[in-house]
Amino acid sequence: MGELVSTLFTVLLGLAVVLVVLVVLYSLTKFLPGRWSERGRISIFLVPALFVILIGLLVPALRTIYISFFDDAPVHKKFIGLKQYGEIFTGKDTRRTLFNSLTWVVVGTVATTVVALAIARYADGMKREKAAKALIFIPAAISLAGAGIIWRFVYAGPPFQVGLLNQVTKSIPGLPSSLGGDGQRLWLLERGVGSVSPPTSAPGFNTFLMIVIFIWAQTGIATVIFSAAIKGVPDSLIEAAKVDGASNKQTFYKVTLPYIRATIVTVATLITIAGLKSYDIVAASTGGNFGTSTIANDFYNLVYLEDREGLGSAFAVLLFLLVIPVVVINRRSQRRAEELMGA
Repeated sequence: MGELVSTLFTVLLGLAVVLVVLVVLYSLTKFLPGRWSERGRISIFLVPALFVILIGLLVPALRTIYISFFDDAPVHKKFIGLKQYGEIFTGKDTRRTLFNSLTWVVVGTVATTVVALAIARYADGMKREKAAKALIFIPAAISLAGAGIIWRFVYAGPPFQVGLLNQVTKSIPGLPSSLGGDGQRLWLLERGVGSVSPPTSAPGFNTFLMIVIFIWAQTGIATVIFSAAIKGVPDSLIEAAKVDGASNKQTFYKVTLPYIRATIVTVATLITIAGLKSYDIVAASTGGNFGTSTIANDFYNLVYLEDREGLGSAFAVLLFLLVIPVVVINRRSQRRAEELMGA
C-alpha cells in the first residue's frame, strides 16, 4: 500500500511540475516582441505534444520497420531484407491470416454500413425512435473482448453446455448434422459448413461467424452517426424532390445518400480500420486457433508468445501500410464535401 501511495504521489508531483513550467513559460511569452509572443504561446503547447508523438509513436514505428528487415534470432540478428514480408505472402498459415483480415475488412465494413444505413433510415420518425436506437446502440458500449465472450455462449457446443445457435438449429426439422441439426456442432472450431470445405489458405466459416460479432458490435455507433447525418439533410432539398414527384425511396437514394456521402465514407473508414486491427474478438473467441487468426492477432502471438520479433514486426508494418490508403480516401472524401459546402 505504501508503494502505491508513493508511486501516485510521484506521478502527481511530476504532473504538477510540468504544469508549473508551462504556466511560467506561457507568462514569459508576454514579454516577447510582436509576433514572437504569439509564436511562443503556440510553441509552448505544440512542442510537448510533438515530443510525446515522437517518443510514443514515431520512434517505436521506426524501430518496428527496422526490426522487420532482420531474422528472428534472439541475439545477433542478421539482416535479411524483405524476406519476412515474403514469408507473409508465401507461407500457408500467414497467407490465410492475410486473407482473414481482408475478409474482416470487406464483409465487416460493407455489412455494417448497409445494416446501419437501413436501420437509420427506417427508424427515423418511427414511434419510440429514441428507445429503439438506444437498444441498437447498447452493443457499442460493450468492449469487443466482452462481445467475443458473450457470443461464445451463443456458439457454444459440446462438451460444454450447448449454446443458443445449436438450440436453434436443433429445432429445425430435417436439418443435417453438418449444419447443426443434431445440436452438437462446434461452430467456432469447424472451418467447413455442410458439404463445403474451404481451401487451407482461405477463411473458414468460423471466421464469418466472428465477423457477425464484429457487425453486431459496430452497427450501433454507425447507426447513431448515420441517423444524425440524415436528420441534418436540409428540409428544402427533401421538399423540392417531393414537389418534383420523387417518392420516398427516390428521395433517399437521389438526395439523402449523396448529401451524406462524406459521412458514409468516414464511417466506412473507421469500420475498415477497426476490421484491420481486429484482435479482441478473435482473442476472446478462439485465440486465433482453428484458422481464425488475423494480422493483429498473429502480430501479438509472434512477438510476445513465439519470440519471432522480425516476422511480427513485418505484420505490424503491413498493417500500417494497409491503413494508409483508407485514410487517404477518407481525407479526399472530406475535402470534396468541404468544397461542395463552400460552393
